[in-house]
Amino acid sequence: MFTSSLLGLAAQAGGAATTAAVTTATAQLDHGRLIAFAVIGIAVLVVLITWLKMHPFVALLLSALVIGIGAGFGATATVDSFANSFGKTMASVGILVGLGAMFGKLLADSGGADRIVETLVARSSKRSLPWTMAVVGALIGLPMFFEVGVVLLIPVILLVAKRSELPLMRVAMPTLAGLSAMHGLVPPHPGPLAALANFETGNLGLTLMLGVLVAIPTVIVAGPLFSILAARWVPAPVPAAMNALIGGRAADRSQAPAEVRRDGFGDDAAPRPNAPARRPSFAASVTCVLLPVVLMLADAVYQIARPSGPAGGAERWLGALLGFVGTPTVALAIALLVAMVLLGRGARMPWSKVNDAAAGGLPAIAGIILIVGAGGGLKGVLVDTGIGDVIAAFVKGSAIPITLLAWVVAVIVRVATGSATVATVTTAGILAPAASSLGGAEVALLVLAIGAGSVFLSHVNDAGFWLVKEYLGVSVGQNFKTWSLMECLLSVTALVFILVIGLFV
Repeated sequence: MFTSSLLGLAAQAGGAATTAAVTTATAQLDHGRLIAFAVIGIAVLVVLITWLKMHPFVALLLSALVIGIGAGFGATATVDSFANSFGKTMASVGILVGLGAMFGKLLADSGGADRIVETLVARSSKRSLPWTMAVVGALIGLPMFFEVGVVLLIPVILLVAKRSELPLMRVAMPTLAGLSAMHGLVPPHPGPLAALANFETGNLGLTLMLGVLVAIPTVIVAGPLFSILAARWVPAPVPAAMNALIGGRAADRSQAPAEVRRDGFGDDAAPRPNAPARRPSFAASVTCVLLPVVLMLADAVYQIARPSGPAGGAERWLGALLGFVGTPTVALAIALLVAMVLLGRGARMPWSKVNDAAAGGLPAIAGIILIVGAGGGLKGVLVDTGIGDVIAAFVKGSAIPITLLAWVVAVIVRVATGSATVATVTTAGILAPAASSLGGAEVALLVLAIGAGSVFLSHVNDAGFWLVKEYLGVSVGQNFKTWSLMECLLSVTALVFILVIGLFV
């Protein structure tokens, strides 16, 4: 009797062990399938963008379908998951991108951007010009998309280089570094915003604060300091083909008034074509640019510095007020309304022209909004299929810091597709489940690491590579030694500072 009982227990134990082994094997098989189709989906995304030259919006949609159907989620469920996450991303990011585009277009059309550039350059010596141009690039890059900033500032770069007799790269690299750093690291640009939208514990004000903290030394290293080497490696002059572009910017130096001859710019300098006859003041222009940043930072600082415990009446009202105006949507809306008044009045623009200028910024960013939304849709599919949980388990079991992993993934997607926005939204979607347990500061650093990786190595599959090459009149090889190398240096430098900050938060 006793022996038969033991045999029965042994049989039950053996059966349980067999069932557990089968369950483990099945789970491993399912995990293997999920990972395999995640890799296949990303490969499809890269092939569609790089080989078939398909628009990233369509490529992201098809990639999500491949992942969802291949992982056994089902076609209908995949479409529903994509659509729901697309809508959530648009709710959090689409409004901000639209407001930012309107603000940037108004700043350019009113002449406010010109006023900022010319005032800063006019007050700079020849030795300090590279540093000033880095500040110019950062300020103009704060509210504007990278491509818009390049088109706006290229005439300035060429004119400053020609008049100051500085090597072209001493002027160009700092300006482009400022533009690129703002694009990759500092909200409210679409990339950082789209990445932040994927993380539930993210805080935009904190991300903005840390982004500025990382961007400042990064721009210094990749801009003014690197430009010294870039000018030695590529001693390119201002291209003769660009003379027509800068010819209308100001009168000939020998015929210009004294203040224009001395600093290259001045109130009497002829404005660029299609610019308003009168421009806003420097103070008004800078106020409009910095207003949304100040509002969001004020709320972030208050949240960090406020005392613990129940708040009093005045403190509660202050917190509520800062929380409201520091909300990204409200901060950008306030900045746009203030800009419409200050910049419009400063440029003596009729109200109809002010409205037209603001509205003119929207068509150009339709594609960017769709790409950002599709990136959110891809994230939804990764999460709903369970792939995100598998990736999260891998990240938690790995010794690799999640910020370093995020940077590496973003670099791979960036180099493969040539798109910083695609690299950002794809990487954020992949790593979103792994960040569910992270705090606000850790998520902020994760977003910055993704942004830093998204600007690595601009090369022949990146439209920005050709834009810079043609405007600066350099060869492909020279562009690699200057622009592409600068982007790599900027990316790696930002990563180093992010990892250092990560040791203290």
